[in-house]
Amino acid sequence: MPTKTSPSSPTELERADAPAARLAAADLNAPGARLDVDARAVAPVRIDPPAAAPSATAELLAAIERMASDPAVDVAKFERFSALYERASARAAEEVFYRALSAAQADMRAVATDEHNLSTKSRFASYAAIDRMLRPIYTRHGFAVSFDTGAAAPAGTIRILAYVTHVGGHKQTYQVDIPADGKGPKGGDVMTLTHAAGAALSYGMRYLVRMIWNVAIGDDDTDGNAPAAIPPAPDGWDQWALDLELVAGEGSAALAAAWKSSPKPYCLYMVSHYGRQWETIKIRAAKATAAAAEAGPEPPL
Repeated sequence: MPTKTSPSSPTELERADAPAARLAAADLNAPGARLDVDARAVAPVRIDPPAAAPSATAELLAAIERMASDPAVDVAKFERFSALYERASARAAEEVFYRALSAAQADMRAVATDEHNLSTKSRFASYAAIDRMLRPIYTRHGFAVSFDTGAAAPAGTIRILAYVTHVGGHKQTYQVDIPADGKGPKGGDVMTLTHAAGAALSYGMRYLVRMIWNVAIGDDDTDGNAPAAIPPAPDGWDQWALDLELVAGEGSAALAAAWKSSPKPYCLYMVSHYGRQWETIKIRAAKATAAAAEAGPEPPL
């Protein structure tokens, strides 16, 4: 282990430090300061295999290793060189991160919508569709994405965090606060707080991924095929569909009864054009039934 003593052979020590002398003199904390490295070493076209370390940083590491093996090394100087190496490595990794981010975005295209929001009467791309399009691209460029929830979110919201890590060693954190109060577009209660939290998580993950990769959503991306036109819904269908979603929160039995008593044209239109939404509604009803069974009967008043 290095000890703080006077160098017994200053000439030899200076020779060991020579490759990094120009780096030790620089104050990387100063405004506008930068570390000049070999640009060819930090500009990989692809990240497989990982890019080699910048030459100046590698030389600095070699000098530190030689200093560490010298029992007469100046500890303060050794620590200064180590801190300098950490900053240089972090900056190099950040540059590789953004080069790879740019390359990944160049390979991405718009994601077609695959879901329909019955409340707002608009189409959107589900998280599954976005993930299916983007994950093979960003993983090929050395990225990984993970999610978490954060503290200090405003009242009635959930803070969702996305961690984007790269094989080069750099990590970026993104966040978004999503309302989770269970309110619909008109301010009424449309779901329980538990369901609202799940919906907020899904919504936040979807929008964070879009923001990170700056990917567009649109029906014009149809993979070379013309989009299928959806005929107008029967009169009163929109309100019926919203009511059906509310009934699903009461369980499968209530949903089955509502479906059985619904006008046949409404049911046919739902199955023919919004089959995925119908399956989602049935799953929600099944979860509500399971939750009620687990909770047991309500105690008498």
